[in-house]
Amino acid sequence: MNFELANKTALVSASSGGIGLEIARSLAAEGARVVINGRTQASVDKAVADLRATQPNAVLVPLAADNATAAGCAATIAALPDVDILVNNLGIYEAVGFFEETDESWQRLFDVNIMSGVRLTRHYLRGMLDRGHGRVVFISSESGVTPAPEMAHYSATKTMQLSIARSLAELTKNTNVTVNSVLPGPTRTPGVEEFIGGIYPGVSQADAERQFIAQNRPTSLIGRLIDPKEIGDTVAFMCSARASAINGSCIRAEGGLVRTVF
Repeated sequence: MNFELANKTALVSASSGGIGLEIARSLAAEGARVVINGRTQASVDKAVADLRATQPNAVLVPLAADNATAAGCAATIAALPDVDILVNNLGIYEAVGFFEETDESWQRLFDVNIMSGVRLTRHYLRGMLDRGHGRVVFISSESGVTPAPEMAHYSATKTMQLSIARSLAELTKNTNVTVNSVLPGPTRTPGVEEFIGGIYPGVSQADAERQFIAQNRPTSLIGRLIDPKEIGDTVAFMCSARASAINGSCIRAEGGLVRTVF
């Protein structure tokens, strides 16, 4: 299947590791010119080297900028005035009881998880609409539809992303621009591995993962953590010409743990 991504420029925020890196890898494999973004030049250079090891012909553009801040978003926009594809992947989480979630914690997650995507999309979506084509994807979470009690502030930001994406999709009528959300479930990234390892100390990583899914995500139909590449391939499809009829949608890639029809 030809995704028709050759010569398309894609910006994936926070693509120097984790899910973002695998989204970048999948887009690059389909021929897109991919902007690799991270907070530091060292992290970006490492990610570019990782990608080149598997895809030596990939067209990659390194961009060190902290898109969690207004200044970082402005730097990104100055370096990259237009893109064909924007994947708002930047996000942070923490497991904290509601009564321990401070005002500062709520504000930090809002600034990173919401405002980064708002600022970048506010700029890039306008150009896409002017040209009549483009793709915007927000990387939300299954927590956006099944809020986690240990991460009330994180879950709230992920629900808000769904609302923002749907609102912006309404601006794309009669164009070939789409705005969608992808909802990963628990995914095997270094951060998640560290998080699960902290919950189940003293056991192997594989056993810790099995216990986490069985005890904390028992409705999962796949019964395992998701491979980041599975999310990367899903997002690449959503950014492709093959997904032109999907707009304003929440695409669930959470292993079937959400027990709702819609």
